[in-house]
Amino acid sequence: MSGPLLEMRGMVKSFPGVKALRGVDLTLRAGEVVALLGENGAGKSTLMKVLGGAQTADEGEMMIDGKRVCFRSPQEARAAGVAVIYQEFNLVPSLTAVENIFLGQEVTHGGWIARKQERVRAAALFQRLGADIDLDAPCRRLTTAQQQLVEIAKALAFDARLMVMDEPSAALTAHEVTRLFEIIRDLQSQGIGIIYISHRLDEVAVIADRVMVLRDGKNVGEKRMADMTRNEMIELMVGRQLKDEFPARTPNIGAPRLVVSHLARGKAVCDVSFTVGRGEILALTGLVGSGRTEVARLIFGADRGEGGEIQLDGRVLSIGSPREAIAAGIGFLTEDRKQQGLVLNHSVRENFGLPNLSWLSRHGFVNLARERDVLTRYVDQLRIKVPGQEERAGHLSGGNQQKVVLAKWLARDCTVLIFDEPTRGIDVGAKFEIYRLMNDLAAAGKAIVMISSELPEVLGMADRILVMHDGRITGEITDARTATQEHIMQLAHA
Repeated sequence: MSGPLLEMRGMVKSFPGVKALRGVDLTLRAGEVVALLGENGAGKSTLMKVLGGAQTADEGEMMIDGKRVCFRSPQEARAAGVAVIYQEFNLVPSLTAVENIFLGQEVTHGGWIARKQERVRAAALFQRLGADIDLDAPCRRLTTAQQQLVEIAKALAFDARLMVMDEPSAALTAHEVTRLFEIIRDLQSQGIGIIYISHRLDEVAVIADRVMVLRDGKNVGEKRMADMTRNEMIELMVGRQLKDEFPARTPNIGAPRLVVSHLARGKAVCDVSFTVGRGEILALTGLVGSGRTEVARLIFGADRGEGGEIQLDGRVLSIGSPREAIAAGIGFLTEDRKQQGLVLNHSVRENFGLPNLSWLSRHGFVNLARERDVLTRYVDQLRIKVPGQEERAGHLSGGNQQKVVLAKWLARDCTVLIFDEPTRGIDVGAKFEIYRLMNDLAAAGKAIVMISSELPEVLGMADRILVMHDGRITGEITDARTATQEHIMQLAHA
């Protein structure tokens, strides 16, 4: 048997106040898929940034095909055949899909960019992914799922021998995930080694040959996938037994709190009506692009509707902006935390305070002591891994960024909370804590709308389920306990 394609030995990396990697070893062979698991902040992304040349390790050595390498930049890693698809998108929003794919590796002839040739190659890449992408649209106009596919196509655009996929399926539909796995199998057959990072353990069981688990910057377990159970993976990740993925709850649903009537916005939202009761968790699900997020944006005032009415506790609301929605008692945990949920250049404390300034301020001045005290409680409650409250939000891992977004809305004490993919990129241990918090909010009489593509999450958390397709509600399941994934998917394709 030939030697490893990749060896990382004794990798150490520290940041101010945090030791991200503590002597981590990793081995990958050609044609192998290794699943890299761990809670948010365990060191997974840091290890991959070292491999991808975005960061340099403080200690340790790295070898490709037995030759020692030390990448000082992503360009050096790419030249060595390493492709990294990071969890957070790395696209230029104003450029098209084609321009983003070939940015920095343009196809040229005589000093001129060969636009037609780039388009042909890009079209072939998307055909290989089974995706229909508008090649001329700026990436800011693409959906989250489409942007993820652009990232994957971007990584496939050069002859990579080793590919890292960090949460590549987080925004993909079930069909797109199936196609992604087909592509991974094809890459394996060509001898390409793949490191697959995911919090979706069902996916890991399907795609991985071997599993490696990090916790607090250390390798705490490594086995062949065939020899590791789901419970073992969870226990290694969280360092304790986790008997149930969804906390038990006895719903106590009262009178309607949120009443949405005949919402409309072009073809995206077509005559959508529903109610959410006091203490109810209503799941809004369907395929990506079905109109779920568009409905949420209309309720929150982020988009202008063309018709419809919103009532809260019997009072008709006139919402023209998110500011007015927040003032009315509506909170919105957005799907895209990086672009819409956080100001990445500002501190964790400042991000936490933004929607809460009305009660954290007096006479135009923020009560910093109170702000820090309240934030500390949520940092502890949500187990947010952050060296200090003044740390910039952009420096946190994706999962910890999501927890900061969640914290600021929990502190707002809204009457209605809309959670759009609340556990996207969140590890299994933290998911349980978030689910428990959602249950507590419902028990306190809040009305919760949960938008989710994760059908186990929908079935495990919802009291009632609405399914959307092409901007319309195509089905309602009044008792989620009797629902099945197959029934939901039938309604989603109606």
